[in-house]
Amino acid sequence: MEENKGQSAGATRTQLTAVGDLRRSWQSWAEDHIDYQRQNPFSNDSKPMTRSVHPQRGDPIYGRPPEGSKTEQRGKDAHTHVGKEVEELCLIMRNIGEKGDDGNVRVTFRQLFETYVTISNKVVGILLRARKYGLVQFEGEMLWQGKDDNVIITLLE
Repeated sequence: MEENKGQSAGATRTQLTAVGDLRRSWQSWAEDHIDYQRQNPFSNDSKPMTRSVHPQRGDPIYGRPPEGSKTEQRGKDAHTHVGKEVEELCLIMRNIGEKGDDGNVRVTFRQLFETYVTISNKVVGILLRARKYGLVQFEGEMLWQGKDDNVIITLLE
């Protein structure tokens, strides 16, 4: 009988230790989660101290992912990829376009679309990005297949 009590007490101590470890682990997770929520802009927590953690407009880090995060790396990778597509678009324009008296290469949207669409279906998006970088020029905000087939796109050198 005494042996059963000793075994029972040992088992109880083991269970208490396991419960204590579980409680500490849960408490640690909860504290980490609270810290994470303080930095989460979509959190419903409206305490004043959580608002000061977030950058405000005009702050150099406003609208940017945390430094060193996977999100930051994905953004850099996407920027590099789009840059390569813009370079490829300019190369294609040089190959199929006609050089004008001013030295700039010109191509119609239809020519470019028919050539480039076999490479990528994002020709209009890449054109808009190339215009943003100051590499090409064309009239209008957007180019539509059919409607804007005769619009001249100029590759700026």
